[in-house]
Amino acid sequence: MKFSVFQLSRKGGRDNNEDRMGYCYTSGSALFLLADGMGGHPQGEVAADLALQMIAALFQDEAKPELPDVGAFLSAAVLAAHQHILRHAVLNKMADTPRTTIVAAVVQAGTVSWIHCGDSRLYMVRQGTMLVRTRDHSFAERRLAVAAGKRLSKTFNRHVLFTCLGSPIKPVFELTGPVALLKGDRLLLCSDGLWNSLTDSDIALQLSQKSVGEAVATLVENALIKAGPKSDNVTAIAMEWETPDAAKPTAGRVSTDTMSAGFFESTVHAGLR
Repeated sequence: MKFSVFQLSRKGGRDNNEDRMGYCYTSGSALFLLADGMGGHPQGEVAADLALQMIAALFQDEAKPELPDVGAFLSAAVLAAHQHILRHAVLNKMADTPRTTIVAAVVQAGTVSWIHCGDSRLYMVRQGTMLVRTRDHSFAERRLAVAAGKRLSKTFNRHVLFTCLGSPIKPVFELTGPVALLKGDRLLLCSDGLWNSLTDSDIALQLSQKSVGEAVATLVENALIKAGPKSDNVTAIAMEWETPDAAKPTAGRVSTDTMSAGFFESTVHAGLR
């Protein structure tokens, strides 16, 4: 298994950065994660941290070196992260619960599967064409789906979500995959601070024409510039899939071909479950 990966997060015009990202891998499986702690509720960055820590810890427990059932893992891990956030609120006697979005992708056996809750997105680009863009769990996306082609009211808030992790209500999430990967396919996980300032075509173009490291850096910088001094946190992590006969190494390249079955690597900060 070979892939190139790059991640970047910028605070923008906010006082704090409540976005979190990371990836983990064994010799046979790789997990990519991004969470965006929600403003308007306490400790959004804590919710994002707790979600990533729980999902990464479960991945480490179960990927030996592959996950027995990727879809079942993703569904169970997201619910476990949700419960982890609720327990944190109870233990700390919080009047309101911390909340976060989540998007997670697992690459295994030459395929990718992903899950998302909220409005952090996954994009998949192949040979210059955007194959996939997850649909946000927001009232704006729902309304657009029902009334395609109709313009939204100027007073309609596109950012209001109807689900997230940490809410007292059980989260709604969507699971997709497995989708077969071809050499050169790119995946991008990003927070709304990025996609809210850029068009889907902007994102697909950068991912198609540049290495993942250059693309992420350019996209994040462009989003910050377009949003101006009031920019939201901007976070992205991108992966390029490379088959074993990849012609030459690229920056951020990971090869698991010579790793032992018990190997585990993670950029997610470990925390107590």
